Amino acid sequence: MAPPAAQRCIAVLGGSFDPVHNGHVRLAEHFVQLLQPDELRIIPAGNPWQKHGLQARPADRVEMVRRAFDRQQVPVVIDEQEIRRASATYTIDTLRALRAELGPQVSIVFLMGADQLQHLDTWQHWQELFDLAHLCAASRPGFELADAHVPPAVREEFKRRNAAPQEIRSTTHGYGYLALGLAVDISSTEIRAQLQRGTRPDSLIPGRVLDYIEQQHLYRN
Repeated sequence: MAPPAAQRCIAVLGGSFDPVHNGHVRLAEHFVQLLQPDELRIIPAGNPWQKHGLQARPADRVEMVRRAFDRQQVPVVIDEQEIRRASATYTIDTLRALRAELGPQVSIVFLMGADQLQHLDTWQHWQELFDLAHLCAASRPGFELADAHVPPAVREEFKRRNAAPQEIRSTTHGYGYLALGLAVDISSTEIRAQLQRGTRPDSLIPGRVLDYIEQQHLYRN
């Protein structure tokens, strides 16, 4: 049974953004072009259960995200719900909150990179995510669902739910999509290491974000 028709489309990109980098921006821009959503919702993580020790303060990460995504073709909303949440951050809870906020007739499209897809089966209630949203993953060059690093259950779920971008935009939830050949392999860990060494990673971070990092002396220690 096909999901219901959608009145609006909201693309959602979550992440630690510690710091935000060009890979995040390219991922968002790719799906903005592909889906033409009505809004791009950016959600900086608060206390992600699979990551520990975020280095930048929440306020700094929010400002870096604001600077990185201030020139998109669609309206951008920075959603601080995960930062405000005192408990551990789970994507299922975030999507439940978004669905409650936006209502049943909106297409919610959760965006992720290939690295997240490879670990999707470790996320809490990961199969239930499709009850709340569509899941769209960007691959790196040469990456496919048949990749041995993609868990079989995740591979089968995406194959079963595969849909065209127009179907995803015009229905509320339940589909999966893999965008092939999008080079977004940039490591925040490596960026922080370069900054600690005093190297400017100009090719990896939006200029206005790098200016902010230097002004605030982030990632120095």
